[in-house]
Amino acid sequence: MSLPLNRRTFLTSSAVALTAPAILTSKRTEAQEVIGAGDFKFRCQHLFPQLPDRFSWQTTHNVAVDPDNNLYVIHEGKANLTDHPSIFVFDSEGKFIRAFGHQFQGGGHGLEVNVEEGTPYLYVAAYQQVKSIAKLTLDGEIVWQQYAPTQSGHYASGEASNPRKIWGRDRFMPTNFAFLPEGGFLLADGYGSYYIHRYDADGNWLSCFGGVGTGQGSFNLPHGLWIDSRAGGDSEIVVADRANNQLQFFSLEGEYRKTVDGFGLPANIDTRDDLMLVPELVARVSLLDRNHNTVATIGDDRDRVLADKEAGGFTIRTDAKKWQQGKFVHPHDACFDLQGNIYVAEWVSTGRVTKLTRV
Repeated sequence: MSLPLNRRTFLTSSAVALTAPAILTSKRTEAQEVIGAGDFKFRCQHLFPQLPDRFSWQTTHNVAVDPDNNLYVIHEGKANLTDHPSIFVFDSEGKFIRAFGHQFQGGGHGLEVNVEEGTPYLYVAAYQQVKSIAKLTLDGEIVWQQYAPTQSGHYASGEASNPRKIWGRDRFMPTNFAFLPEGGFLLADGYGSYYIHRYDADGNWLSCFGGVGTGQGSFNLPHGLWIDSRAGGDSEIVVADRANNQLQFFSLEGEYRKTVDGFGLPANIDTRDDLMLVPELVARVSLLDRNHNTVATIGDDRDRVLADKEAGGFTIRTDAKKWQQGKFVHPHDACFDLQGNIYVAEWVSTGRVTKLTRV
């Protein structure tokens, strides 16, 4: 997510308003589109990038930004639509550039841009029946592709050689990446074994830590992770321990350091300057300072979404008529762009990517 070297990077008028001077109507509309408070105000543009008519969103999952400030979006995709791409590229104005990644259809999930010796590459994590991670060029050509690291001893026989849509703690369901300062990367098996795997720069498995638990080095759905290298402290691994509603912090060697709780299903992390960005699946995006205090909550719609869940499950995500301007339903990933604006991808059935432009 972090840039410049690592990614990532989304009204109605009343009868009275219709009779008011145009300038007043314009100001009212503009105010409705600005969310946040204090030093953290953003113009909120839902459904920011639009796909060409020949494509359709099929549950948006993750976003990333490259060194040219282009936006990459991955959706899960439908496994039966094998010729449909899962990855889409847009410029900073939301104009469509290209699409690729049909091989990840039905399992598209994690997406990161990492710059290596001056060349940016795209990393993809795919779950469901795909069960794979891959390194690609920005045009979609595969550099390498790997399957379950069975040498770790945590996976069922055949999980790498015969991937099938089977869930469990002995299954490989990778979700997101974090890139290490000395090279190589970490991979969260967020829906599978709940381990964090360490790889070298060529995609070779080295080691792992974590597993199932309630905290302090173990996880309940470690969905996202990042390297927090902000000034004012040592670099740390941050894991979004989603179902435990907390972030866990580790040394770069994987030694547990601390826990920060109080989140609503935190899904991933990004950093820029002194800010940490945390999309929460329960209807909000949070910004944290260097000491992990929340300094801004954006688009909060937790009360309505939680009430919906208690009434019969997360149903708002399937009905776009219930989505509200300036409010989030299920932020699944978020990243900064080169100007400090924010893209948010939501776990909703017809897809939604929002751009938050700082004002």
